[in-house]
Amino acid sequence: MNNDIRRTILWVIFGFTMVLLWDQWQVFNGHKATFFPTSAHTEAKTPAAATANSATPPLPVSSAPVTAPGAVPVGAPSTTPAARREQVQVTTDVLSLTFDSEGGSLIHSVFGKYKDMAHKDQGFVLLDESPNRVYLAQTGLISSTPGVTLPTHKTPMTVAPGERTLKDGQNELQVKFESADLGGVKLVKTYTLKRGAYDMAVRHEVINTGSAAVTPQLYLQLVRDGNKPPGESSFYSTFTGPAIYTEAKKYQKIEFKDIENNKVDVEKHATNGYVAMVQHYFASAWILGNGLQRDLFLRKVDNNLYAVGLITPLESIAPGASKTIESKFFVGPQEEKVLEALAPGLELVKDYGWLTILAKPLYWLLDKLHGFIQNWGWSIVALVLLLKIAFYWLNAKAYASMAKMKAINPKIVEMRARLKDKPQEMQQQMMKIYREEKVNPMGGCFPIMIQIPVFIALYWVLLSSVEMRNAPWIGWIHDLSSPDPFFILPVVMTLTTLLQTALNPAPPDPMQAKMMWFMPLIFSVMFFFFPAGLVLYWITNNILSIAQQWVINTRMGVPPQFNLPKFK
Repeated sequence: MNNDIRRTILWVIFGFTMVLLWDQWQVFNGHKATFFPTSAHTEAKTPAAATANSATPPLPVSSAPVTAPGAVPVGAPSTTPAARREQVQVTTDVLSLTFDSEGGSLIHSVFGKYKDMAHKDQGFVLLDESPNRVYLAQTGLISSTPGVTLPTHKTPMTVAPGERTLKDGQNELQVKFESADLGGVKLVKTYTLKRGAYDMAVRHEVINTGSAAVTPQLYLQLVRDGNKPPGESSFYSTFTGPAIYTEAKKYQKIEFKDIENNKVDVEKHATNGYVAMVQHYFASAWILGNGLQRDLFLRKVDNNLYAVGLITPLESIAPGASKTIESKFFVGPQEEKVLEALAPGLELVKDYGWLTILAKPLYWLLDKLHGFIQNWGWSIVALVLLLKIAFYWLNAKAYASMAKMKAINPKIVEMRARLKDKPQEMQQQMMKIYREEKVNPMGGCFPIMIQIPVFIALYWVLLSSVEMRNAPWIGWIHDLSSPDPFFILPVVMTLTTLLQTALNPAPPDPMQAKMMWFMPLIFSVMFFFFPAGLVLYWITNNILSIAQQWVINTRMGVPPQFNLPKFK
């Protein structure tokens, strides 16, 4: 054996750490991550809000058999007298929404329960139409007859009178928009909002007012700029962009960069699923009932403006008849239980990545603990405690192996000093000592490596769960999703990591020993900017590990001693 096993492991870990740090440095400087790419955000200037409603390039050809090839209309001015454009504000117990009578589009949403990170006295804004941001929900009709314009998201509509605020004792309210006769068709949109719900029923009633049968198509789309959400951390990345779900290909998320470069490969035709726009903690989605044919599309609308949506054909509508399409629109936080109840696969917008199989049961357990403890911070502590209990025997084996290594460490150091000029003989003697003392140098690594996926999955649970947003723990920690304002938790985390390093057997190789001390300091830099909930989880894990290691060392007759660094 040419190299010490522990040195090899150390350099692998150090190399992986450097790769992660380099990727985060790339993201911090506005570039795409080299090794672990996440969502790429176009940092071009956000177009004016009007751009989202202006003429747009054609969509991919629709393959619906009952229609001619169609595209979302460019929104040409109506030839009918224009209704007065107005904005309609609607408020429920959890939502504050603004609709535009032009097209009956949803242009603004505020969540009272979830506060803005910069302005704690204001609710979080997701949908928006302003000079700095564009994020809209739009619908309309596509004509099957060339040259005929039907009501679209650009068509002026009248708003039916009605209640605009959900009052005590009231469980739902409706907002109705009606277009004038356009192309022999009238479109009526009805939004039904319910108490305590972030989803709303959206009914599109298409009325044939002409003298010939019509076969229009209905489109539902989300339009968003490609900028990063305000306040997003530069030290960890979360996905922002469109997503499509079908039973055939399951959950597919698409980077804005891929839409820009025409590198999109998603399911284009289905009879189930949804389209969504996703960002950290929040999402919006159009959900159409199963069994309805739909064509799914992604496109670049304008500079730094993108759309995801679906088109569904309507059966032929005879003169004087009407056809109704029922759908749902969701705009809200990624509360896993709520999403699961709304539509199959919708909970996947809360993206745990490749560790979903481990992350989902961890979230379930964390949620159950919170139901009993009623504090997310203490629930994190309790969950880590349960995991440490579950892995107690694995950790015991690891720490027992470390204790043996620590006991023979003086013998190893003396031998290395004696044979420092004879590396081959040094390796032979080292392996001989390991055999005689019945010590496996990898014995302390394997049990810990087995647990790594579980703790990475827990990391993603805590990072992705909107429940951590604005959730207090104790004292100065008022928001587990934000960094510690006084950096107390990161300092404690660094100290506990250093203490853990001091309790471990010192590597015989001086360079290796130095690296063992440098690594906690390198990690601590990132943790100063991590959410307090993540740091709390790491501290709890460190403290419980130190306690178990201390007990095992004492039982094995290896008195606790600190291997302090020797930098020369």
